[in-house]
Amino acid sequence: MIKVLVVDDSILIRKILTDILESDDEIKVIGAAKNGKEALEKIESLRPDLVTLDIEMPVMDGITTLRHIVSEYRLPVIMISSLTYEGAELTLKALDHGAVDFLPKPNNVFGMKQEDIRMQIIEKVKVAAKSKFYAIKPIDEVKKNREIIQKKKTIEKTFNNIITMGTSTGGPRALQTLIPQFPADINASIVIVQHMPPKFTKSLADRLNSISNIKVKEAEEGDILLRGYAYIAPGDYHLKVVKEADKLVVRLDQEPEVLGLRPTVDKMMESVAKIEGYNKIGVILTGMGSDGKKGIKSIKEAGGYTIAQDEMTSVVFGMPKAAISTNCIDIVLPIDKIGEKILSKVGM
Repeated sequence: MIKVLVVDDSILIRKILTDILESDDEIKVIGAAKNGKEALEKIESLRPDLVTLDIEMPVMDGITTLRHIVSEYRLPVIMISSLTYEGAELTLKALDHGAVDFLPKPNNVFGMKQEDIRMQIIEKVKVAAKSKFYAIKPIDEVKKNREIIQKKKTIEKTFNNIITMGTSTGGPRALQTLIPQFPADINASIVIVQHMPPKFTKSLADRLNSISNIKVKEAEEGDILLRGYAYIAPGDYHLKVVKEADKLVVRLDQEPEVLGLRPTVDKMMESVAKIEGYNKIGVILTGMGSDGKKGIKSIKEAGGYTIAQDEMTSVVFGMPKAAISTNCIDIVLPIDKIGEKILSKVGM
């Protein structure tokens, strides 16, 4: 039985979340709190297995409360976030500080009762309850260690490698470890699918761009892949890369969801696998589910090199495990070793 503490300043949200979670036989809501101060008191007395935590609350806000929970109790925390750019910024900050995952709060809170959303909430709680903590450098420290001054040389415009990455739960923290390792003149263009809603992917791209030597942006329709750039698929859009004349071009669409997802790693990787004249690298990072299983196989069958994040450093080992099960993964590595391997494969 997973014992959950629900923390939110809205009595309605507390009631809806409690009803949703208790509709599953494996979950028991053992208490509720209306602010961070009350939450910490109840954690001490009730000893839950997991906390759902609103970001914006009076008395003690969600980020401050999260820091206490992670440092003092090491409990898995799922943030409840509004679907706004500001909400996305705070959510990413929470993920930096140790939250396992987040749940977007619909504009109409009764939308949380929809069957697909209800099942998503339950699944995320079950996965988070079994997740691992993996310590990474705080984003401020990553910024401090960033190469501020690039080498004074002309960066070639041409590139020989396309790096594809797919991730879900735990992905923002994994990408924060990996992407800053790449130099500005990396002989590659990078395409990333991170399962997130709209606005959140833009916020993630901006955040990664601020700590990286390469340029990181949310992909836009018609973007031409450039050397030393990383493109993150926007939430709610599938991303494909196609060769048009001598250019590699981003194409976005809203074709039906696959495995309940849009974007998907599979569609992105399968499109890259079809491109001739480039070396390909496929990387599957932490995440729940099996998205990327077909995509990584297509990269391997196209002669590419494939990497999966190891279980020890994955917050959730679902996606890497599914990729490994295909027997199409060349190497399994901890997150802090993946960048080094990629650079060796692209000749850096």
